Amino acid sequence: MAENYNWNVGDQNRGKGLKKETEYAVLVGVIHGNDTTESVKEYMDELEFLAMTAGAVTLKRFTQKLRNPDRRTFVGKGKLEEIFEYVEKNEGISMVIFDDDLTGKQVGILEEFLKVKIIDRSTLILDIFASRAQTAQAKTQVELAQMQYLLPRLRGLWTHLERQRGGIGMRGPGEKEIETDRRIIRDKVSKLKAKLQVIDQQNKTRRKTRGQMIRVALVGYTNVGKSTIMNLLSKSDVFAENKLFATLDTTVRKVVFETMPFLMSDTVGFIRKLPHHLVESFKSTLDEVKESDILLHVVDIAHPQYEDHINTVQKTLKDLDAIDKPTLFVFNKMDLYRERYFDDFLDDETKEEILGELTHSLKKHYEGDHVFISAIKKENIDELKAKITKLVKEQYVVRYPYQAKKW
Repeated sequence: MAENYNWNVGDQNRGKGLKKETEYAVLVGVIHGNDTTESVKEYMDELEFLAMTAGAVTLKRFTQKLRNPDRRTFVGKGKLEEIFEYVEKNEGISMVIFDDDLTGKQVGILEEFLKVKIIDRSTLILDIFASRAQTAQAKTQVELAQMQYLLPRLRGLWTHLERQRGGIGMRGPGEKEIETDRRIIRDKVSKLKAKLQVIDQQNKTRRKTRGQMIRVALVGYTNVGKSTIMNLLSKSDVFAENKLFATLDTTVRKVVFETMPFLMSDTVGFIRKLPHHLVESFKSTLDEVKESDILLHVVDIAHPQYEDHINTVQKTLKDLDAIDKPTLFVFNKMDLYRERYFDDFLDDETKEEILGELTHSLKKHYEGDHVFISAIKKENIDELKAKITKLVKEQYVVRYPYQAKKW
């Protein structure tokens, strides 16, 4: 498996400009534990979006209900045969993507049986992060996460490679090769951690120079519109598109409302089943969230699973010790919400009543102020600016209680 992936982030720009061939994929998910058919469908929708973001076209999905995933092949024997038959009939398929993490042994067995690349959710996310990384910090963080992900899987991967090379006579050298590779990866991890510490120290020094200004951080699930809102409020040109993890490197801009300056940062989006080693590697990037004074929690209100998205973000914020900061919930994409949930025959009074019930329900469940906007349509932006201004003023009063500030 290791041979199939470019684990060196620094090589990502090689061959830039060359036309890439479209890769076709099959998705596989297992319903187990507390999963329901509906929740797994949502996970698979997200997995397909991840595959599309990485540049793959999904041809088919396979799901299976199991009490526990198979230790060798993750799915059952019958389902594996079904996947094999489909892959064999469609020669263009180059990979099978699983929605859960696989062990090195499972990858080896599955690749040998299906004769195509086997990728799990973590590998797919790491691949997207590697392609998005632009700064030295982001590239180092991604490479560190990749090394930490690869290390426990070496034995299974080498077992697979030994069988390819003949098996008999290769076991001794294979074991030695594993230990050599483990040492190389551990050394690499140590060097990458040391490099990140230097970068973190530089970032801390940089942040100290902006210490007097109030800092506002945009947080939220991936692809909810944070970068679009950032561009709208700061009049900057942050990269934004309808793909997952469009923003990877934290962007900070100075914004002035009513002659009152503050700093606004756009951060990497969160996602369910985000690999733990990726969260660990990116904690330094998320320091911008930890050290902010105000959070703008952006939510895609038109998404059917927006409540799950909110819970995922809040859990991550709790892990970062940033959950208790003053928070403004920005419910974005109201234009899409109306398009999806409002019937053409509804009168304005009924629409207002539905929105009123929605607002009441959200305020009941989530502490903090709320605003409903459409960033793409520039709808209700004045109210958003007013609420941000109010929060920033309150923070300036807290920070400088003995200074008369007139903005």
